Amino acid sequence: MKNLFARALLPALLLAAMVPAAHASKDKPVIGFSIDDLRIERWARDRDYFVAAAGALGAKVYVQSADASEERQVAQIENLISRGVDVLVIVPFNSKVLGNVIAEARRSGIKVVSYDRLILGTDVDAYISFDNEKVGELQAQGVLNAAPKGNYFLLGGAPTDNNAKLIREGQMKVLQPAIASGAVKVVGQQWTPEWDASKAMRIVEDALTANGNNIQGVVASNDGIAGGAIQALAAQKLAGKVPVSGQDADLAGVKRVVAGTQAMTVYKPIKLLAGQAAQLSVSLVRGDKPGFTSKMNNGKKDVDTVLLKPTLLTKQNVDTVIADGFYTHAQIYGK
Repeated sequence: MKNLFARALLPALLLAAMVPAAHASKDKPVIGFSIDDLRIERWARDRDYFVAAAGALGAKVYVQSADASEERQVAQIENLISRGVDVLVIVPFNSKVLGNVIAEARRSGIKVVSYDRLILGTDVDAYISFDNEKVGELQAQGVLNAAPKGNYFLLGGAPTDNNAKLIREGQMKVLQPAIASGAVKVVGQQWTPEWDASKAMRIVEDALTANGNNIQGVVASNDGIAGGAIQALAAQKLAGKVPVSGQDADLAGVKRVVAGTQAMTVYKPIKLLAGQAAQLSVSLVRGDKPGFTSKMNNGKKDVDTVLLKPTLLTKQNVDTVIADGFYTHAQIYGK
């Protein structure tokens, strides 16, 4: 464990050597942006949009990627605190383990914004995300539209991610009437550690084996694990025959929607989320009043919250992401 923590601490120590000490200023706030895992396409987009939006507001951003390690994320946040940032914006890898380091930030007078995933059990200033329960509703509805009857498998996200639980609540809200009527039977459900596509593939392989391939729908909670599920289905010549949901409008996911192997994805305009998060962060430092839409309880307090609206994306309206500048026509359709 000591060696593991030492490896986790190394990126933070390197940051200390590379990043000049921050100087607090309401005119030029300094933001520490701690991200779960920049190796994932989705988070790289968030970073780029956030840094650009914050820069336009006069803020400086230091970005760190935890690479799916809770120990590394804690060490990196501690380093950002030591550099004297004005506000921490955190995409938590594990929503339940940041209490001590956030308490340290609060003692240092640093504001804390929970970005996209709600940090649990600690005193954060604000939470901004898309409506994750609504995301789950759209996913379940997308699969129901394609397969109103049959055996369903529920492929959840990471058990460490509070959003995965909210998404499941939304899925069940839509599925429950079909389950109660007997139209749909849930023959299995499992969380996917780290939202890992290869683990999702193995989970769905096992589900297909256990049910003799008799599965008519897979409610998958994001595009990454949907890709793993579709690999498992393809091996049984079921890709495109069994509808699979998704989320994030990853390029690979959007291409699968166009190809017909994925029934739908949930498009979340990340540029809007990142831009509003940057504005929220700067407003907290400057003492302005942000425009919160609701509150969400994180087990410690009712956190001031901004929830944005997601969009159901199918083959019929997939060009929405082109119109928004999220992708080009060539990226989705090729030459």
